Amino acid sequence: MAAPRLAFAAADRPEAEAARRRLADLYGDTSADQADVVVALGGDGFMLETLHKALENQKPIFGMNRGSVGFLMNDYEEAGLVERIAKAAATVIHPLAMHAVTVSGDARSGLAINEVSLLRQTRQSAKLAISVDDRVRLDELICDGVMVATPAGSTAYNLSAHGPVIPLGAGILALTPISAFRPRRWRGALLPHTASVTFDILESDKRPVSAVADDLEVRNVARVEIAERRDLALTMLFDAHRSYEERVLAEQFAS
Repeated sequence: MAAPRLAFAAADRPEAEAARRRLADLYGDTSADQADVVVALGGDGFMLETLHKALENQKPIFGMNRGSVGFLMNDYEEAGLVERIAKAAATVIHPLAMHAVTVSGDARSGLAINEVSLLRQTRQSAKLAISVDDRVRLDELICDGVMVATPAGSTAYNLSAHGPVIPLGAGILALTPISAFRPRRWRGALLPHTASVTFDILESDKRPVSAVADDLEVRNVARVEIAERRDLALTMLFDAHRSYEERVLAEQFAS
């Protein structure tokens, strides 16, 4: 069997670019469109960038850590890369689609691999109403913000906001508040991945809110709708001895 054609992509940092040059010399380098696998060199932020680019061609991505945070990355090793990729475990993820309408009526759409978050813009707390599948479930949430996180994003911002860690195969999205003031003890909800979530901003003139889908921010929103895009599939490759499922399980027992 022929060795896979590899495309190497590096974050904008010296150690990542130096690794890209060495690996390209060892294994050859082709364009992402022609490659069988894209090898991403950087941290988790760069992995998210690479995944967004992969939405166009949906090529599998094998990440190696040349950044600061590497939860989504494999360990960096130059030797035996082709063999590692051949034995790697594949993890398929689906992004969230965000459709946001501003108070002036402008509409913006974006995709999020980790989460869509709504955040207060000023010293005033945000005031939101939450609907799930067109049914109001919470008529008033006063908070610093709230997010809908994918299983892949459940170990990122969602976990820092005390949201649950979700195994990839669970078919669940996390709805997690950020510093909820009222209802004070509301800790969020687990939703089926088929759910459509709508946030209506209350008192938007006094309490402006922004919506963020990964790297897209829309300010002064009035209404935000979020749903999973099952028709878009992204594949990450992890070393067989340290699969994504194993990382998620270990994260729940981390001190």
